[in-house]
Amino acid sequence: MIGSFREGRPRRSGGLPLLAVLLAAVALFAGAAQASVGDKSHEFRECVEVCKQENCGPGREATPIRKKLSTLAYRRNQSSPPSHPRTNAQNYTYLPPQTKAKTQADTRFPSLTALHRRLLLWDCPSECDYTCQHIITARRVARGDPVVQFHGKWPFYRLLGLQEPLSVLFSAGNLWAHLSGFSALRARVPAAYPLMPWYRGFALVGSASWVFSMVFHSRDLWATEQLDYLAAGASVLYALYFATVRVFRLDRARGATLGGSLDVNTARRAWTAACVALYVAHVSYLELWSWDYTYNMAANVAVGGVQNVLWTWFSYRRWRATRQFWAVWPGVAVAWIMAAMSLELFDFPPLWGSLDAHSLWHLGTVFPTMLWYNFLIKDAQDDIANSEKLKFKA
Repeated sequence: MIGSFREGRPRRSGGLPLLAVLLAAVALFAGAAQASVGDKSHEFRECVEVCKQENCGPGREATPIRKKLSTLAYRRNQSSPPSHPRTNAQNYTYLPPQTKAKTQADTRFPSLTALHRRLLLWDCPSECDYTCQHIITARRVARGDPVVQFHGKWPFYRLLGLQEPLSVLFSAGNLWAHLSGFSALRARVPAAYPLMPWYRGFALVGSASWVFSMVFHSRDLWATEQLDYLAAGASVLYALYFATVRVFRLDRARGATLGGSLDVNTARRAWTAACVALYVAHVSYLELWSWDYTYNMAANVAVGGVQNVLWTWFSYRRWRATRQFWAVWPGVAVAWIMAAMSLELFDFPPLWGSLDAHSLWHLGTVFPTMLWYNFLIKDAQDDIANSEKLKFKA
């Protein structure tokens, strides 16, 4: 169930009514990501083109991009200059031409680009794109127009070159929750416990997916997007794989049967092969046929919905059997994630240029991840205790 927390964009659900809503919303979000108002606007394209012409061509003067754009913007509007220096959303002031020489400093390309931005592959054209996003956003805000997205993203403020710093931070929080949770599980559950290999795989896949989430939110590039989406898909599918193994006890020893007929080893091998085949087919479709955002989101929603139904049913059944509060934790986690997921359906421009619904979604998955590992510990300990009782009776 926790694996479905890592899905990059709004693409998961916890029940059939919400699933239907999200499937409808998926198409809207995917369409918006492909045709954002901001990057389609004439003024943004003109700003980027002017910036590239003035800064990115061979032999161009090493003038700070942001200051040069400010000067050009002032020159284009000399017929009605502002009565006072006007500052855009990034605190870049529109300066008169005669003050330009005083402001040439630390943002030259390529020689004076900060090392941390060069390491994150910020080059002259991408710097123009970033700067123009904030210039155009400032103009829209000044006119009373709403803030719009560019290339499917809000115009976030960078921090140390990180494109979406709060999403990076909250993704790191989820990574910590996986690592610390698995460390606690290893300390409190015997290594010989039958489900330990699946716990290990769960922690490994989950941790990897959050690492790629951090990379993607640090710098949105073609390669980082691919890694993030494919890792998220692996995390969601592995969570369903693990849920099926635990709920139907496909981890049991050789000779055990399901329903008195189907051999557990045969069922486990078949389920493993089916999940591997599904993931290979999923990746092949995206990489070899079409990188389809709508399909990718819908696939994650469907897989996440199935495993949430499984865990909710399992949680209710365990609670009836044990009357222990920990038995309802999977249901609590599902409900929590459904509530957090609703943020994605009501996206809003980032507060302070940093905090948007998607970053809050990542923040909202930290606690359920911690709760989930605590449940795995309690579930394993209860299972071991019951096994010991059976051995004693025998």
